[in-house]
This record gives sequence, structure tokens and C-alpha cells, in this order.
Amino acid sequence: MRAVRGGPFDNDRALHESIERNIKARYHLDWHPFKQYLHYIGPFNLDEQGPEFLGGDGTRAFGGVLAGDFGPSFKYRDFTVNDIIGQSLPISVSLGVIALLWALILGLSVGVASALWRGTRVDVGLRLVATAGIAVPNFTIAGFLVILFVFVVPLFPVAGYGTWRHLVLPGFALGGPFAAYIARLTRTGMLEVLSQDYIRTAHAKGLPPATVLLRHAIKGGVLPVVSYLGPATAGILTGSLVIERIFAIPGTGSHFVNSALNRDYTLAMGVTILYTVLVYTLNTAVDFAYTLLDPRIDLEES
Repeated sequence: MRAVRGGPFDNDRALHESIERNIKARYHLDWHPFKQYLHYIGPFNLDEQGPEFLGGDGTRAFGGVLAGDFGPSFKYRDFTVNDIIGQSLPISVSLGVIALLWALILGLSVGVASALWRGTRVDVGLRLVATAGIAVPNFTIAGFLVILFVFVVPLFPVAGYGTWRHLVLPGFALGGPFAAYIARLTRTGMLEVLSQDYIRTAHAKGLPPATVLLRHAIKGGVLPVVSYLGPATAGILTGSLVIERIFAIPGTGSHFVNSALNRDYTLAMGVTILYTVLVYTLNTAVDFAYTLLDPRIDLEES
């Protein structure tokens, strides 16, 4: 972003040279890029002292990333990046939770049904729907949902954010492709489990089919889905950048896109760091969950 011509204040009206120089000095944009980077990280003494718990005297107004301070926003000058993330992150998390729950409920249901009716017309139809769901991008699904549930059957609002109803359509649009992929993973996992000897043994003992399915088959069949939850969560985070723009939702993804357009360096870096930490944390949690569901996996050896 810094390598491209232009800056965060180039879209404003023409400023006097002295005013522009003072603005750049305020945000340290007149410093060497490497010095700006060290200042952004936080614990280095660059003619000013850092926060107390990092060895400084606590007089420094800008604490740095290691102090949990992402600095001021260049575009929203009355807010810090922490303020913007604090206001928008709960909205994005709510949207992501709805999308992930929708993807899991629909994907697992379709995958199990497709495996149980393997080779039938039901199986073929569900597989075609899943393939189409993977191929169609989420913004196309969003347009279809808007036409269907806003204009044809007006059940949900088309844009904005205020109540849970504003998150239904974007949540379904965001989770649709992931539901399709989860359906295919579930079908593959269920077919593998249903062919195992212990499943045939359970049937031979006279256990009801529902008991065999719920107690024995499901647990092993969803293991591929569990391993996919990490990448799916990352995909939902990045996919929300588009969906939030389409539905005018003031979430973190929408602010991230605006930060790139406005050259708001600190906001762009703050959201990037936030997404990186979230993806790493969720992937680690998925690895631990996988070991709990499958005792054959040794976390230390893996």
C-alpha cells in the first residue's frame, strides 16, 4: 500500500504546504519507513519513552502493537483503530457465527442424507446442489437471496444493521459455499465409516439404525469436517469483506476494505493483525478438538 502513489490525505482538499507538513509530522509520516515500523511495534526508544510495563516511563501517548495499541486512524480522526475494531468486531463475529452455524447445519444434514441414500436419485440431486454451491461465489448467492427474500417474498431487510434480521441474508450468503463443501466432506466421511467392520457388527447385534448412526457413524464421519473448520473460519473472515460491502454492514471487513481505499495504514494493519491472530487461534483450537474426537491422533507426534 505504501509503495503505490498517493497517501492518506491526498483525497482531502488542497492544503497549504505547512499544514500538510504538520499533519505528516503528527502521524510520523515524515519519518523513514523503517523508523515508522519500529515506532508502530512499540517497545523501542525513538526519542520518546514507551509504556511502563515495557520499560518506559509511561509518558508515551502511542503504546505500539505489543502494548495492544494499534494507533490512531488516519481517516476517522476522532477514533483510534482500537475504537473502530471494538465497535465493528462484534458485528462481524455475529455474522460469522450465523454463517458457520448455517454451513454446519445444512452441510452435515445434506452430507449424511446423501451417504444414507447413496446411489439413489436423492443422492445425485444433493451432490449436484453441493457442486453448484461450491462453484457459485457468495456474492452471486447474495444477489439471488436479495431478489427472493426482499422483492419476491419480503421477509428480511436488504441492507444495514440493527437487529438479528439484518444478518440472516448475509449469513446465508456467506455460509452457502462452505455448507456445500461440508456436505461433500460429510458424505465422503460417512461412506468410509459405514463400510467399517464395527458398523456391520453393530447392525448384526440388532441395534436400531438410528442408534448405529448417532452413536457410531456420525462421530467418525464428521472428522473431515472438524479438520476443515479452521480453513472454513478463515474463509468466512475473508469472505465477509465482500458480503459486508454488499449488505452495507458496518463490520470489520467493511472497514478493512475502506482502509485500503482510503490509505488508512494503521487501520489496515490493525485489522490484518487481528485476522491473523484469530485464524491462528482457531486453527490451533481445531487441532486440539480433532485429537479429542479421534484418539488415534497423537498431538505431540503430529
